[in-house]
Amino acid sequence: MDPDFDEFLHVPARLSVVALLAPADWVEFGFLRDSVGTSDSALSKQISALANAGYVTVRKGRDQGVRRTHVRLTPHGRDAFRRHAAALGRIVAAASAPAERSGPDDEED
Repeated sequence: MDPDFDEFLHVPARLSVVALLAPADWVEFGFLRDSVGTSDSALSKQISALANAGYVTVRKGRDQGVRRTHVRLTPHGRDAFRRHAAALGRIVAAASAPAERSGPDDEED
């Protein structure tokens, strides 16, 4: 397995969240929820796991009296996502490369 492949980050819900955060600074919780297509509680669970692992930072505040939660990648999270995406790219490239043929099935008749 590629050493940059991140098993923790590869969980589909976490990978979706981190991919949405990668090009942004702070992202509002509701945007993440709607983009990922999940419930508040399911997204909250994934954000908590990412925060506990040091991949994201969470900021809670009020905007015109309404509670708002914003999330962003930490430098560690940004680097982990970059490395994981590169590992996925290498895996796909290896799968797309022509296979070296050897063995009895490869002989011409």
